[in-house]
Amino acid sequence: MENNSLPFLVAFLAATLRIATPLILTSLGGVLNEKSGVTNIGLEGIMIMGAFFAVVGSQYTGNAYIGLASGIIAGIVTSGIHAFLSINLKSDQVISGTAINTLASAIPSLLLWILFGMQSQSEGVARIGYSPAVRSFLGGIPGIGPFLLELNYMVFVALILVVVLTWVINKSRWGLRLRAVGEYPRAADTLGISVFRTRYQAVLLSGVLAAIGGASLSIVSGNVYRDGMINGRGFIAMAAMIFGNWTPLGALGASLLFGAAEALQIRSQAFGLPIPTEAYYILPYLLTMIAITLFGKRSHAPASLGQPYEKGQR
Repeated sequence: MENNSLPFLVAFLAATLRIATPLILTSLGGVLNEKSGVTNIGLEGIMIMGAFFAVVGSQYTGNAYIGLASGIIAGIVTSGIHAFLSINLKSDQVISGTAINTLASAIPSLLLWILFGMQSQSEGVARIGYSPAVRSFLGGIPGIGPFLLELNYMVFVALILVVVLTWVINKSRWGLRLRAVGEYPRAADTLGISVFRTRYQAVLLSGVLAAIGGASLSIVSGNVYRDGMINGRGFIAMAAMIFGNWTPLGALGASLLFGAAEALQIRSQAFGLPIPTEAYYILPYLLTMIAITLFGKRSHAPASLGQPYEKGQR
């Protein structure tokens, strides 16, 4: 048992990081989005669009990085729709996000048949992975080489972005403006900060990050798009954002918790415990509900979250 515990632990930690990565990226997008005062429950739909169009771009160019760019563009367009409805037209932001989720669920189902001639999933496409030279280099690192080989590029991207966005939000001039328009948009406007422009920037950046989160599932962890592959991860990322009190580091911790729960479900067979597999399967979703119930009221959302801003209003 002792001889097998270390490989199991390494595999479990690596699986946790891989599974948590789409949640980390998407929850970081949610942090930026909601720090600006715009609610976005459409993160699920943006992840779907990013995942699908990353596969489309990879299929038709044979280049997974162009596929990733295609997914990002789809995320920008989708989040741009939400920004226009929420910021310019001052629509109900929850309804706008719900509409995006509904639209994003329908578009891939239609285009799968048109573009791939298949009903529920795409063909296999080029994916982003370690090159032989990188694998050789990582595998040769003493001690942690086998662990690093279990990861992928997006894990490192997500962890770096947590550090970068923590600094941006708390230390940079743009981060100060972002927090100002989310807390006191009238005061920010009085000081010459463009509330509309700052909110647009935040919503579009959240679209980029959520789309990368979706693409990390379709062309990094795998090489196909399947209907239902996002499977509520956008909503779990929102829960991670709330659980993490709208901070990048908090969102990281919550995402890792949910990732560990899903990794536990995947590797439950190794425990040999007399617990139904279904109990492990519902664990990530159960943790989501518990986290929102216990910590939702303790979290401090931006003061103007969900409130449309109209220049000149009193």
